[in-house]
Amino acid sequence: MNKEPFTYFLKAFRIPHWSKNALLFVPLIAAHKVTEPTLVLHGCYAFAAFSLAASSLYVVNDILDRQEDRHHPFKRDRPFASGRLTPKQGVVAALVLLAGSLAVALLLLPPLFVGMLGIYVGTASLYSLYLKHIVVVDLLVLTGFYVLRLYAGGVSTETPVSPWLLAFSLFFFLSLAVMKRHADLLAVLDHGEGPPSNRGYHAEDLGLFRSIGPASGYLSTLILALYLNSEKVVELYARPAFLWAMLPLLLYWLTRFWLRTNRGQLVEDPIIFALKDPVSYVTGVAVGAIVLAAAL
Repeated sequence: MNKEPFTYFLKAFRIPHWSKNALLFVPLIAAHKVTEPTLVLHGCYAFAAFSLAASSLYVVNDILDRQEDRHHPFKRDRPFASGRLTPKQGVVAALVLLAGSLAVALLLLPPLFVGMLGIYVGTASLYSLYLKHIVVVDLLVLTGFYVLRLYAGGVSTETPVSPWLLAFSLFFFLSLAVMKRHADLLAVLDHGEGPPSNRGYHAEDLGLFRSIGPASGYLSTLILALYLNSEKVVELYARPAFLWAMLPLLLYWLTRFWLRTNRGQLVEDPIIFALKDPVSYVTGVAVGAIVLAAAL
């Protein structure tokens, strides 16, 4: 049996991007409820529903963008842009994935979660068709997808989402959204292709990206510092002072990523780049150890 089409479908589903849906577990972790099996299981259901929906939307987006992607230095190798998969195959796959996502949500999760999944699918569809062409709006929508995952995670596990967490996420993920746009635009310009035809950004916008992106990331660090000085931290952690060690690590990670972005060394989604980056793993383990030490 020829395994090539199956391999191309897996590539089109962008399974590494499912890592973004780990945000669904963050409210559970932040509330120190990861020892409750039922809530963790509901979080897994939510992860599956969002991941299947996301893959469905990635397929649709790549079908719509296949003409523009053929002129992109890196996206031209995507299955639909390269012609390895046909749009008809993609539509069938997208419908199957979306049906699976809705089945999981309707059968296993609260109605409010189903509604939030519907908002995600609807907004992402509008993004693929229209919103991604509108400057600034596309950045806010990308940021909103991350924040929506946090809300949905809280709903699926019956865990309230802290306003501190939402505020931190808003600025942190705005920084990553700007980073993604900066990296994409810089890659196209460096290869002499000109600005992407399906985006409204130009070469002169790179300077603005370099201002907004790092500033937004540093604001998220400030919000974290303010949270560490709140009464809520004292309630949740036995040694809250230990948590202050996270701040220099976060500042280091953000600054390093923006430095690499500015140098043209980040040529893909920052989350996917982080999954391949040993320094990110070391930083993540260090943050995890700090949180654990503060909680015990």
